[in-house]
Amino acid sequence: MVFASLSFLLLFFPLSILVYLICPGIRSKNISLIVFSIIFYSWGEPVWVFLLLFTTMVDFQMAKKIEQYEDTPKGKVFLWISVCLSLGALVFFKYSSFLIENVNFVMGLNLKTPEVDLPIGISFYTFQSISYMVDVYNGKVKAQTSYSKYLLFISLFHQLVAGPIVRYSDIEKEINSRSVKWNDISNGTNRFIWGLFKKVFFANTAAVLVEHCLGGDIGQISILQGLLGLTFFAIQLYYDFSGYSDMAIGMGKMIGFTYHENFNYPYASKSIKEFWSRWHISLGTFLKDYLFNPIAFKRKKWGKYALVYSLIITFFISGLWHGASWNFVFWGLYFAILIIIEEWFLTAFLQKIGSWAQHIYLILAIIFSYIFFYFVDFNQMTLFIATLFHQETPWVNLELFDFLGSYSIWLIFSIFFLFPWGNRIFSYFLGKWNINQTWVQTSRILLNLGMLYISIAQLVAKSYNPFLYFRF
Repeated sequence: MVFASLSFLLLFFPLSILVYLICPGIRSKNISLIVFSIIFYSWGEPVWVFLLLFTTMVDFQMAKKIEQYEDTPKGKVFLWISVCLSLGALVFFKYSSFLIENVNFVMGLNLKTPEVDLPIGISFYTFQSISYMVDVYNGKVKAQTSYSKYLLFISLFHQLVAGPIVRYSDIEKEINSRSVKWNDISNGTNRFIWGLFKKVFFANTAAVLVEHCLGGDIGQISILQGLLGLTFFAIQLYYDFSGYSDMAIGMGKMIGFTYHENFNYPYASKSIKEFWSRWHISLGTFLKDYLFNPIAFKRKKWGKYALVYSLIITFFISGLWHGASWNFVFWGLYFAILIIIEEWFLTAFLQKIGSWAQHIYLILAIIFSYIFFYFVDFNQMTLFIATLFHQETPWVNLELFDFLGSYSIWLIFSIFFLFPWGNRIFSYFLGKWNINQTWVQTSRILLNLGMLYISIAQLVAKSYNPFLYFRF
């Protein structure tokens, strides 16, 4: 089940809220959340719920052992066992076919590739469990003594499928005790509806444009068509994933959970380094705290080469996390190389020219990076690059303008909300007006109803509704 579906919006979520409100105490409320989370997870693939229950039980027991043998070699052994089990499950289900294919290619073997379905959300909840184990080992949090509360932390359906990656320390107090004010419900509802609108109106429309530009014969496209296809894919990817993060944050607010922001206008950045501090923030901070910093600290004697070594490993893992394919690895290493070049000389050079040069560099670098993200097939990727840079490739095909003409208004709004302009304008008027005025509140309600109507209408019409990050 996904958030942007009629079954979730009209049945599952309203019913979960109703049951949650009826439950009298925090314990019963938590149980209701667990039950609905299990139903949510098992909606499409019920068999994988047993994997989720098994791994959470193992992690729960391991964390208590880690805390019991704190500051001893035995505690470290239990930490490594728990981390290896979590990563082992992730590798088996997500990367076993990829590994065997590469072994066959390198060794000239013909080993059978296993057909293993990918449990939804495993990339997200694996990182959540690892962060919990490491934090228990480092004494940052106490091991949870209630299995149901730990299960709630891992399985909470708001962030189970597509993040943000929530750390136990972020919601530890709220699992045990939380309160909700009317303002939280209002803000959570606003955030949820805006996230839904971003997903259905912006991302799904962008997906249609991407398919039109890049879904045909790659060898026959024009240069402008290829560049526009990548640009629309950049728009789709942002609204797709940030929309789901907004919905998760909004649902959390409605019942007293506060999740950290996952996106902060990444396309407004001036460098790749800044971009990754604004894009998928929960993944970036996880990799920084649990991978990059420990590696860089151990190699600090290497000087500036420690940065190179740490960045390459970190972004190699980041790329591989996004998918079991070499194109994602190239995508990650592409960013590592750019950050290294920025650190050495590029940022200082662009700063001398002006901030406009930094913005243009960032946008071009990101759009080009999506060649590696979009084309999973290596042959298609190389054909696309060759077509773009071939001297006989036409610059433009006129029929493309006829098609794009009907999307001009959508394109203006989609680009407008990619940047903080909309938020600044909204904040400006809030400063001028009293937010408690009846007409302001009424306007907000009408705006929400309008966005909700458009979103549901498009879902009823069965418009194109892909979710890129669902595969992770």
